[in-house]
Amino acid sequence: MSFLTLDLNLLRVFDAVMTEQNLTRAAGHLAMTQPAVSNAIKRLRESLGDELLIRTAYGVKPTPRAEALWPAVRSALASLESAVAPGSFDVSKAHATFRLAMADATAAFFLPSLMRSIEADAPGINVRMVPLTTREPRPMLLRGDIDLAVGFFPGVAAQLSYETASPIRHERLYSGTYVAVMRRNHPLAKEELTLDNYCEANHLLVSFSGRAHGLVDEALAQLQRERRILLTVNQFFTAGRVVANSDLITVLPKHLIASTGMTDALVYKELPFTLPAVHLDMLWHERDARSPAHKWLRSQLESMQSVAQRTAPNSSPKADTY
Repeated sequence: MSFLTLDLNLLRVFDAVMTEQNLTRAAGHLAMTQPAVSNAIKRLRESLGDELLIRTAYGVKPTPRAEALWPAVRSALASLESAVAPGSFDVSKAHATFRLAMADATAAFFLPSLMRSIEADAPGINVRMVPLTTREPRPMLLRGDIDLAVGFFPGVAAQLSYETASPIRHERLYSGTYVAVMRRNHPLAKEELTLDNYCEANHLLVSFSGRAHGLVDEALAQLQRERRILLTVNQFFTAGRVVANSDLITVLPKHLIASTGMTDALVYKELPFTLPAVHLDMLWHERDARSPAHKWLRSQLESMQSVAQRTAPNSSPKADTY
């Protein structure tokens, strides 16, 4: 193939299909018919001598050649777009509505500051919160149900770190630790929290799915120990209310304890075993990567990293109050 004879319009279609990983959605984005998109991909296949995209039950899957080609195509198109339509972005005149998915505690942590920024600087920006009921928000992003997801997505973040052809982008906002949380007058509040008395207590687990098994149970299994999960809930606020008014113990990210609204009634202790760090990641779709309004929204959340570091309570091996 000679580059001089390649129809560069085919690369724009290729970029859209790789971004959406679906011919129908790519056609809608390009204001083309699906047959026209299919024909363009066929022509590009013939020019490059590679299948590029393989149909699946849910869309298309890129070949290794397509995965290797896409970053260069995406970068080149972004440079051209910036050169052709540089334009300045004025957030005070922008109009957009964003759909965000977060757990209740994460939303309580981020939204007050975000709303202050919008009221002060971006009166035309609206936010609609969508319930986050899974650790796998990529399908919601791929379908366009949400514009941004923020939360603890360990499997997703690990996979995206080496997937160069994924249309999902991610950024780490915060890293913290887990602690055991209980009511101020809990029988264990004035004692050292040992592995034995931890396992003997009754426990509450924050579980989006209702499944009574989590990271703690995996860590305990490595020690050939287990605990009784008396209750699962799907909200951190509910977890705080229940723990503050019972003898149940829960495990929460330390920086999210304040979001339960029960800090005056709660104390926390270091866990008597080791858990991986808890990471707060932001996920979005490539289709929004170059949107000025979307960039502004992401920058607001990025700026709150320092807020998280300042407001997280100090750790202590003994019970601490807030």
